[in-house]
Amino acid sequence: MTWKKFSGEIINSTILEEIEKAIIRETENGFKLKVCIGTDSQVKGSLTDFATVIVLLREHHGGFMYIHQEKNPQKMSIKERMLVEVQKSIESAYSICDLLDLYDVDLEVHADINTNPMFKSNKALNEAMGYILSMGFIFKAKPEAFASSTCADKMLH
Repeated sequence: MTWKKFSGEIINSTILEEIEKAIIRETENGFKLKVCIGTDSQVKGSLTDFATVIVLLREHHGGFMYIHQEKNPQKMSIKERMLVEVQKSIESAYSICDLLDLYDVDLEVHADINTNPMFKSNKALNEAMGYILSMGFIFKAKPEAFASSTCADKMLH
């Protein structure tokens, strides 16, 4: 799986190694970190673009992120697409959660799902929330889910 920095620079090591280096560097610089993971998608013709981000937040000092993008040719309902977004976020969270536990870094999984029933994405809210919480992760939905609704979203436009 190819990850890159916001600058577009491709990460040549594993995402796990990259995040560990970042945690050590930022902690040595005196920052307390929190990690937020989210995925957003956009349908473009017959393809669905997915962008997953791992955001490392420095408490009161901004942050930085790593991005993984992929295209999927499968036709999906909005609910399916929301749940695929959540699945991609959970896979990323799962791949780094042991490392985060080791360094005592908090983790949140963000879903680009609206808590307002007026929005179509709300159909997937209960399942997404159940999925994330059952995996033992902290869950945030819109409007608090900035990793998916702002950071990942920017990678699709």
